[in-house]
Amino acid sequence: MKRDLTIVPGAPLLEVHGLTLVAPARGLTLVDDLSFGIAAGEFLAVVGESGSGKTLAARAVLGLLPPGVERRAGRIVLDTQDLTQASPAQLRAQRGARIGMVFQEPMVSLNPALTIGAQMDEGLCLHTRLSGAQRRERCLAMLERIQIRDPARCLKAYPHEFSGGMRQRIMLASVMLLAPRLLIADEPTTALDTLTQREVLDLMVELAREQGTAVLLITHNLGLVARYAQRALVMEKGRVVEQGTTRQVLFAPRSDYTRSLVDALPRRSAEPVATPGGPALLEVRGLRVTYPGPRKGLFGRHAPQRALDGVDLALRAGETVAVVGGSGSGKTTLGRAMLRLAASDAGEIRFRGEDVRRAAPAALHGFRLACQLVFQDPYSSLDPRQRVGAIIEEPLRLLGDLDAAARRTRADAMLAEVGLAGFGARFPHELSGGQRQRVAIARALVRRPALVVADEPVSALDMTIQAQVLRLLKALQRQHGFACLFISHDLAAVEQIADRVVVMQAGRIVEEGSRDRVFDAPQHDYTRALLAATPAFAATGEAEVPAS
Repeated sequence: MKRDLTIVPGAPLLEVHGLTLVAPARGLTLVDDLSFGIAAGEFLAVVGESGSGKTLAARAVLGLLPPGVERRAGRIVLDTQDLTQASPAQLRAQRGARIGMVFQEPMVSLNPALTIGAQMDEGLCLHTRLSGAQRRERCLAMLERIQIRDPARCLKAYPHEFSGGMRQRIMLASVMLLAPRLLIADEPTTALDTLTQREVLDLMVELAREQGTAVLLITHNLGLVARYAQRALVMEKGRVVEQGTTRQVLFAPRSDYTRSLVDALPRRSAEPVATPGGPALLEVRGLRVTYPGPRKGLFGRHAPQRALDGVDLALRAGETVAVVGGSGSGKTTLGRAMLRLAASDAGEIRFRGEDVRRAAPAALHGFRLACQLVFQDPYSSLDPRQRVGAIIEEPLRLLGDLDAAARRTRADAMLAEVGLAGFGARFPHELSGGQRQRVAIARALVRRPALVVADEPVSALDMTIQAQVLRLLKALQRQHGFACLFISHDLAAVEQIADRVVVMQAGRIVEEGSRDRVFDAPQHDYTRALLAATPAFAATGEAEVPAS
């Protein structure tokens, strides 16, 4: 069901007129003649691919443009005050008090060296005259409002002690504590699972409604736009190509670009689900992984925490098995434990019938040569000092029968397969996010592995790039026949690529079956909750939530 948000009539709270942002040193126009308005209490979504200028426009409202980017023209008016004419001191007075911003990655925007209490208190110190006791009382009340179990302990804790979803809740609480007139949310749920994503956005909507706050949501997720926004603005290469009500923009788009975004939404593949026979390529039985508990005092520890608790799973050649579940369910731990990158304390890991959990170093080396991992963030997993060609060649150095020329030939062929022919001389920072993910896939496949573990490979990509990467993975699998363990919290992506789906909760598999069976007739309450929390929209023009 669509969130019931009422547009408040009247003059816009924020008006942007003809905003043009440039990078003079590079001779680029990054945002070109952008104009829009947003009323108090309204929810406006700004959508577009990476590089469309969404985040730059939002940062311009706050006066926080990165170095090398300048405003060449345009006005930004908040409640009749022209922010483009404001002094630095006046802008600082607006930030936090009247304009709040929730960033994409809370671990980066929260200071790891300061307690949660100190960071929440900072805005109140700067913008109010409350006493220390009053500020603490307000912080505790807000933490209770966002359903933090022990608010007093939370104030003394540090960001690393919380999950991604809890950190995002705390970030939202810190921003909404000052009841800003305008809230800018820049991809606030990209790295969150569907349940946590829905909780955070529902909370954002409720707080905004209570305080009459206007919300400017920057996102590439059209499902979220359909569920939460009243109006949408579509940007391409710095220009507005379409804006209007959500219903009109998403269900009757006038622009070819908007239609391409809608067409790129993941949809269930029409191809029959693969049912490979024969023995399992990789199989785990009774796999258990236990981590030591956090410290209790100077010498003690809390009880150990079980990340995996008796997991049984098998993959066959040519099959794609998706592992889904909320944050902390054990998905990534399972993938790493199956590759013996995380230590397990019980169970079996059999590769082609051999138990590699107890394998000798030589056998373990052969197992690892046959398996590869595609990481979630290609920017951090690619060496920034190496060129793309060298990155892809590197795994081939372990194959003694290939000389330098043969390695280069195979690397170039692999680049061509992933659609990056001629990119070998570039560095990772010269590529887009989608291109970097293609390089990560090429590096994983260049040695022709039997098994690929793809850990959240498309979670940070916009819809069109995500669709390209998923099609590429499927095409390469058909060509090379590898098995794929696809770890994801994005059920739309899973529905597009998976043959079989495994649902995990608290370190256990709670449901397993073919893609169609799990999506069309889920048996477990947790599976139904995940599906219900997944934003989607139907062709009829109504926001759609899968039936629970």
